[in-house]
Amino acid sequence: MIPIRHIKAGVAAVGLTAAALAVAGPDSSRAASPPLPVASLFGGAFTLTVHNGQQRTDKDYRGKYLLFYFGYTYCPTICPTHLQHMALALKKLGPKAKSVQPLFITIDPRRDRPKLLKEYMTHFGPNFVALTGTDDQLRAATQSFRVHRRKVITDKFSPDNYLVDHSSITFFNGPRRQITHLVPA
Repeated sequence: MIPIRHIKAGVAAVGLTAAALAVAGPDSSRAASPPLPVASLFGGAFTLTVHNGQQRTDKDYRGKYLLFYFGYTYCPTICPTHLQHMALALKKLGPKAKSVQPLFITIDPRRDRPKLLKEYMTHFGPNFVALTGTDDQLRAATQSFRVHRRKVITDKFSPDNYLVDHSSITFFNGPRRQITHLVPA
Protein backbone atom coordinates (compact mmCIF):
# COMPACT_ATOMS: atom_id res chain seq x y z
CA MET A 1 0.00 0.00 0.00
CA ILE A 2 1.20 3.51 -0.81
CA PRO A 3 1.81 5.69 2.23
CA ILE A 4 -0.69 8.52 1.99
CA ARG A 5 1.76 10.86 3.73
CA HIS A 6 4.06 10.65 0.70
CA ILE A 7 1.28 11.70 -1.66
CA LYS A 8 0.12 14.50 0.63
CA ALA A 9 3.66 15.77 1.19
CA GLY A 10 4.40 15.94 -2.51
CA VAL A 11 1.09 17.33 -3.65
CA ALA A 12 0.67 20.18 -1.19
CA ALA A 13 1.92 21.58 2.08
CA VAL A 14 -1.54 21.42 3.59
CA GLY A 15 -2.99 18.01 4.47
CA LEU A 16 -6.66 17.35 5.00
CA THR A 17 -8.32 14.84 7.24
CA ALA A 18 -11.83 13.57 6.89
CA ALA A 19 -12.45 14.22 10.60
CA ALA A 20 -11.61 17.90 10.25
CA LEU A 21 -13.81 18.30 7.19
CA ALA A 22 -17.11 16.59 7.89
CA VAL A 23 -20.49 17.63 6.60
CA ALA A 24 -23.51 17.54 8.89
CA GLY A 25 -26.92 18.37 7.53
CA PRO A 26 -28.84 21.31 8.96
CA ASP A 27 -31.83 19.22 10.01
CA SER A 28 -31.75 17.55 13.41
CA SER A 29 -32.54 14.06 12.10
CA ARG A 30 -29.11 13.94 10.44
CA ALA A 31 -27.37 15.36 13.48
CA ALA A 32 -27.85 12.05 15.32
CA SER A 33 -26.02 10.06 12.64
CA PRO A 34 -22.25 10.26 12.11
CA PRO A 35 -21.16 13.07 9.81
CA LEU A 36 -20.45 12.24 6.19
CA PRO A 37 -16.77 12.74 5.23
CA VAL A 38 -16.37 15.43 2.61
CA ALA A 39 -14.48 13.07 0.32
CA SER A 40 -17.57 10.88 -0.09
CA LEU A 41 -19.40 13.80 -1.73
CA PHE A 42 -17.02 13.81 -4.70
CA GLY A 43 -16.69 11.43 -7.60
CA GLY A 44 -18.65 9.23 -9.89
CA ALA A 45 -18.62 7.52 -13.23
CA PHE A 46 -17.09 9.20 -16.26
CA THR A 47 -16.51 8.50 -19.92
CA LEU A 48 -13.75 10.60 -21.47
CA THR A 49 -11.16 10.41 -24.23
CA VAL A 50 -7.42 9.98 -23.63
CA HIS A 51 -5.07 12.36 -25.43
CA ASN A 52 -4.24 9.50 -27.85
CA GLY A 53 -7.88 9.17 -28.94
CA GLN A 54 -8.90 6.10 -26.91
CA GLN A 55 -12.12 6.34 -24.96
CA ARG A 56 -11.86 5.52 -21.25
CA THR A 57 -14.28 5.20 -18.39
CA ASP A 58 -13.67 5.24 -14.67
CA LYS A 59 -13.92 1.42 -14.77
CA ASP A 60 -10.73 1.24 -16.87
CA TYR A 61 -8.78 2.51 -13.88
CA ARG A 62 -10.19 0.09 -11.33
CA GLY A 63 -7.50 -1.48 -9.17
CA LYS A 64 -5.16 1.52 -9.48
CA TYR A 65 -4.71 4.51 -7.30
CA LEU A 66 -5.68 7.67 -9.19
CA LEU A 67 -4.08 11.04 -8.57
CA PHE A 68 -5.89 13.59 -10.69
CA TYR A 69 -6.54 17.22 -11.31
CA PHE A 70 -9.05 19.20 -13.40
CA GLY A 71 -7.41 22.09 -15.25
CA TYR A 72 -6.39 23.43 -18.64
CA THR A 73 -3.19 23.81 -20.63
CA TYR A 74 -3.46 27.58 -21.11
CA CYS A 75 -3.53 28.15 -17.35
CA PRO A 76 -0.71 30.56 -16.55
CA THR A 77 0.38 29.20 -13.15
CA ILE A 78 -1.90 27.10 -10.97
CA CYS A 79 -2.47 24.07 -13.24
CA PRO A 80 1.17 23.50 -14.21
CA THR A 81 2.17 23.96 -10.57
CA HIS A 82 -0.31 21.30 -9.44
CA LEU A 83 0.90 18.91 -12.11
CA GLN A 84 4.51 19.52 -11.05
CA HIS A 85 3.52 18.72 -7.45
CA MET A 86 1.90 15.50 -8.66
CA ALA A 87 5.08 14.60 -10.58
CA LEU A 88 7.15 15.31 -7.46
CA ALA A 89 4.88 13.14 -5.30
CA LEU A 90 5.25 10.27 -7.76
CA LYS A 91 9.01 10.70 -7.86
CA LYS A 92 9.13 10.52 -4.05
CA LEU A 93 7.22 7.24 -4.17
CA GLY A 94 9.92 5.62 -6.30
CA PRO A 95 8.91 2.14 -7.55
CA LYS A 96 5.58 2.34 -5.69
CA ALA A 97 4.50 5.04 -8.15
CA LYS A 98 3.76 2.30 -10.69
CA SER A 99 0.49 1.61 -8.88
CA VAL A 100 -0.62 5.25 -9.24
CA GLN A 101 -2.15 6.64 -12.42
CA PRO A 102 -1.79 10.43 -12.70
CA LEU A 103 -4.61 12.01 -14.69
CA PHE A 104 -5.20 15.52 -15.96
CA ILE A 105 -8.80 16.23 -16.97
CA THR A 106 -9.21 19.31 -19.12
CA ILE A 107 -11.93 21.82 -18.39
CA ASP A 108 -11.25 23.65 -21.68
CA PRO A 109 -11.90 21.14 -24.48
CA ARG A 110 -12.26 23.90 -27.06
CA ARG A 111 -8.55 24.74 -26.92
CA ASP A 112 -7.14 21.60 -25.27
CA ARG A 113 -7.14 19.34 -28.30
CA PRO A 114 -5.62 15.83 -28.06
CA LYS A 115 -2.35 16.80 -29.79
CA LEU A 116 -1.79 19.71 -27.40
CA LEU A 117 -2.72 17.60 -24.37
CA LYS A 118 -0.29 14.87 -25.42
CA GLU A 119 2.54 17.39 -25.75
CA TYR A 120 1.62 19.08 -22.47
CA MET A 121 1.75 15.79 -20.56
CA THR A 122 5.37 15.20 -21.62
CA HIS A 123 6.38 18.05 -19.30
CA PHE A 124 5.23 16.12 -16.23
CA GLY A 125 6.15 12.51 -16.81
CA PRO A 126 5.68 9.54 -19.12
CA ASN A 127 2.82 8.07 -17.09
CA PHE A 128 0.65 11.19 -17.07
CA VAL A 129 -2.57 10.82 -19.03
CA ALA A 130 -4.74 13.71 -20.18
CA LEU A 131 -8.47 13.23 -20.62
CA THR A 132 -10.89 15.33 -22.64
CA GLY A 133 -14.37 14.87 -24.02
CA THR A 134 -17.45 16.52 -25.36
CA ASP A 135 -18.98 19.43 -23.49
CA ASP A 136 -21.64 17.08 -22.10
CA GLN A 137 -19.08 14.49 -20.95
CA LEU A 138 -16.94 17.12 -19.24
CA ARG A 139 -19.97 18.78 -17.69
CA ALA A 140 -20.98 15.42 -16.19
CA ALA A 141 -17.45 14.78 -14.87
CA THR A 142 -17.06 18.25 -13.38
CA GLN A 143 -20.49 18.04 -11.76
CA SER A 144 -19.85 14.63 -10.20
CA PHE A 145 -16.53 15.84 -8.78
CA ARG A 146 -18.05 19.22 -7.88
CA VAL A 147 -15.50 21.13 -9.91
CA HIS A 148 -16.49 24.70 -10.70
CA ARG A 149 -15.47 26.10 -14.10
CA ARG A 150 -16.31 29.40 -15.75
CA LYS A 151 -14.89 31.07 -18.83
CA VAL A 152 -13.55 34.57 -18.17
CA ILE A 153 -13.00 36.80 -21.22
CA THR A 154 -9.90 38.89 -20.60
CA ASP A 155 -9.98 40.90 -23.83
CA LYS A 156 -13.38 41.95 -25.21
CA PHE A 157 -11.83 42.49 -28.65
CA SER A 158 -10.39 38.97 -28.76
CA PRO A 159 -12.91 36.44 -27.37
CA ASP A 160 -10.45 33.57 -27.96
CA ASN A 161 -8.18 35.15 -25.35
CA TYR A 162 -9.73 33.91 -22.13
CA LEU A 163 -8.97 32.26 -18.82
CA VAL A 164 -11.01 29.59 -17.10
CA ASP A 165 -11.83 30.19 -13.47
CA HIS A 166 -12.03 26.78 -11.77
CA SER A 167 -11.78 24.80 -8.57
CA SER A 168 -8.24 23.81 -7.75
CA ILE A 169 -8.34 20.45 -5.98
CA THR A 170 -6.10 17.43 -6.41
CA PHE A 171 -8.06 14.21 -5.93
CA PHE A 172 -6.62 10.92 -4.73
CA ASN A 173 -8.76 7.83 -5.41
CA GLY A 174 -8.23 4.43 -3.90
CA PRO A 175 -8.24 1.27 -6.04
CA ARG A 176 -11.99 0.80 -5.58
CA ARG A 177 -12.62 4.32 -6.94
CA GLN A 178 -13.32 5.85 -3.55
CA ILE A 179 -11.96 9.35 -3.00
CA THR A 180 -9.59 9.09 -0.07
CA HIS A 181 -8.09 12.58 -0.03
CA LEU A 182 -8.75 16.05 -1.39
CA VAL A 183 -5.93 18.56 -1.43
CA PRO A 184 -6.86 22.18 -2.13
CA ALA A 185 -4.51 24.69 -3.71
